[in-house]
Amino acid sequence: MERIFSLSPGNHSLLLIDYQYLQLLTIRSHNTSSVINHVTTLSKAGKIFGIPTLVTTAFTEQKDVIREITELFPEQTPLDRNTMNAMEDVHVTEWIKNNGGKKLVMAGLWTEVCLQLSALNALAAGYEVYIITDASGGASLEDHQKAIECMAEAGAILLTTWSYINELQDTGGQKDTADALAKLFVEYGGTSGHGFRWDGQLRNYLLSRKVYADFV
Repeated sequence: MERIFSLSPGNHSLLLIDYQYLQLLTIRSHNTSSVINHVTTLSKAGKIFGIPTLVTTAFTEQKDVIREITELFPEQTPLDRNTMNAMEDVHVTEWIKNNGGKKLVMAGLWTEVCLQLSALNALAAGYEVYIITDASGGASLEDHQKAIECMAEAGAILLTTWSYINELQDTGGQKDTADALAKLFVEYGGTSGHGFRWDGQLRNYLLSRKVYADFV
């Protein structure tokens, strides 16, 4: 079935599953810095659009949530559990019931354990599940890829961080969110973000010299 703009700022919640230091340090599917960059971008975009966001942990003793997330959600104490599957925890499911409706966007560590189990359980419970693949990571590239394939075959929809953000801007964004996203892209968009910054600098320079119209 064709999917056209299923997500908008007011119709889903975001689950950040187990972004703890121990899990992060054992990722081998991605560069660790890349995962941090993407989950930070994802979290900041959630703030821009006002997406209800839940941070979870598993067996949290001596495994704190990474600083990049705790600094963005200082008002939130991560929901801890003693199971690998977040959807088995009544506090998580109650939060979703009160905040998220039937659409869940998920990212987490590790892809093949807590994220996959949570996503499959949510799908079985009738939720529409979206996985942010580049903000998640596994113990190996094969583990990550096979878990992604498994979730997709079960019905999960796969997105990257920026494809998710762009969809939200298209379905419910305003000028203020566009301006905020432009700043986010410059800061976290990697080489493309630097290119965007350079393009803006060039435009400003040409406009200041009153030659922009001739240049383009």
